[in-house]
Amino acid sequence: MAGPLQGIKIIELAALGPAPYACMLLADAGAEILTIDRPASEAERAKAIHKIQNRSRRSVGADLKEPEAVALVRELVTGADVLIEGFRPGVTERLGLGPEVLLEDNPALVYGRMTGWGQEGSLAQRAGHDINYISMAGALWSMGRSDEVPSPPLNLVGDFGGGGMLLAFGVLAAVLEAKRSGRGQVVDAAMIDGTASLMHYIHSFHEAGEWVEERGSNPFDSGAPFYEVYETSDGGFMSVGANEPKFYSLFVATLGLSESELPAQRDRSSWPGMRERFKAIFKTKTREEWTVIFQDLDACVWPLLTTFEAPSHPALVEREVFVEHAGVVQPAPAPRFSETPSEISKPPSVPGADTKEALASWGIDPGRVEKMLGSGALYT
Repeated sequence: MAGPLQGIKIIELAALGPAPYACMLLADAGAEILTIDRPASEAERAKAIHKIQNRSRRSVGADLKEPEAVALVRELVTGADVLIEGFRPGVTERLGLGPEVLLEDNPALVYGRMTGWGQEGSLAQRAGHDINYISMAGALWSMGRSDEVPSPPLNLVGDFGGGGMLLAFGVLAAVLEAKRSGRGQVVDAAMIDGTASLMHYIHSFHEAGEWVEERGSNPFDSGAPFYEVYETSDGGFMSVGANEPKFYSLFVATLGLSESELPAQRDRSSWPGMRERFKAIFKTKTREEWTVIFQDLDACVWPLLTTFEAPSHPALVEREVFVEHAGVVQPAPAPRFSETPSEISKPPSVPGADTKEALASWGIDPGRVEKMLGSGALYT
């Protein structure tokens, strides 16, 4: 295994969305992760190999309703640095794998928990999805145009930015503390908390009197014509991020306009008219033509690539932003480390595919594994 987290051992109780993403980041960076997967249907097993977020780690099939399987996980945790789970509050406690039990077994354990609303409080047991968490955190309100309903930004903000990344950060911070003090702890990562943290910048603007509460009326929320997406003559799009004065000056000059004859850049009353003016100009050329015009200029104007165009763009190919692994084009590990580079160590596993090999590598007797396979506590 490569990566700066080589030597860190993690038990992952398989879940959905943000927790597997956090584990993907940690596994790519070299952590050794055993994913404890529940029994899966044939349909689930067929889909499993396409779940990129499950790459770089091995799957152990275990039925945690069976006491033998719970006892095995407790034993594995005694040799682990971290356990990560993404269930509703109280589920692992009912399974006999809650933090009080496991921290008694392993006082240095970092117990990472991923939820939407947090472990405590009046919302803790309520169901929710990314769209709900970012709504309640005040993030979704700001996303969209003034004359339209708020527009969900895929499920990137709550699940992955405010969820999985927050969990990965929290786990690593706690691991550093555990290595220093010998004391483990619970990391309570909640998507509502992470989303609120991501909105710090907007709160700063508002406190400074530079952000109004009307959606689609501010510099970064589709209000400003110099921070916008424009359609081209061939149905493509260009992204414009000419926020700073030097970028804005170059942007308008390249469009063939004289800045001295235009309204002031920050004159909000002129923004609708300026948007229409820029819109008409962008419609005169194709995306490729505008790309060529702006490609050597620091005006913060770039083509808007489709999701599946991006991997083949020459600049992204050059940097290897996307890689092909096991025949699948996917995002490369990030961030990058100069001395201990991350890597995709293996493709996603079918649930239970690595049960025998993985448990043997963690010191579990093969004979015991065979007996548990026979009883149904484990599966392959």
